[in-house]
Amino acid sequence: MPTMRGVVTIAQESRFQLTDEKGVSHLFLLSPHALAEDDDLEPLQREQARVRVTYEPARNILGYRARRIERI
Repeated sequence: MPTMRGVVTIAQESRFQLTDEKGVSHLFLLSPHALAEDDDLEPLQREQARVRVTYEPARNILGYRARRIERI
């Protein structure tokens, strides 16, 4: 699965925005099978944490489905 690195800049419920190393923002939705919970997103956003997201293309939504989020 592809990965992307960046900073969590916005988090709301199971959705978050990741701004990558080039300054481009990407929308993610936590997959039902994600190794993360909704409650994990707010601290990452508040701290503007650098993370690596493992994701898959999503069908019928704008953005990607995040399968895993790791601090780096």
